[in-house]
Amino acid sequence: MKYLCLINHEERKLAAMSQPQLDALVGAALGWLAELEQGGHHIYSAGLQSPVTAATVRHQSGKVVVTDGPYTESKEVVGGFVLIEARDLNEAIQLAASFPHDHLGSVEVRPVLDPSAELSIPLDRKIGAAFRKSASGLEPAVAARMASIPEP
Repeated sequence: MKYLCLINHEERKLAAMSQPQLDALVGAALGWLAELEQGGHHIYSAGLQSPVTAATVRHQSGKVVVTDGPYTESKEVVGGFVLIEARDLNEAIQLAASFPHDHLGSVEVRPVLDPSAELSIPLDRKIGAAFRKSASGLEPAVAARMASIPEP
């Protein structure tokens, strides 16, 4: 099963680090990714640019509203993500727990919606059914790049 690990950090703490500290942190994160790769768990990962480069898109009163930056109620922001393969949530949590900069924020572990899996949350079941129904209308090349589209 696939799990998305959202890497959250407090930008203030990250900005306060010296260049050697930041170099060590990134080196440790790359080492963690190498371990995931060697264990057959790493699928894809990327860091994200600063939240000041972000835009949040919403629909309000029938209009599209774009706000600069992320809209969050927390000091933490998503700094990157890692898509992993794990047996179950427990293994995914164990893998995420070894992420090297826990003192800067958190790692949210969330299962990727797989419509062919047994889904326990009613809303996830409804969304999975919608994916299954709509998948037939997608071009195969597009569907192949979407983790939530069941394989034929």
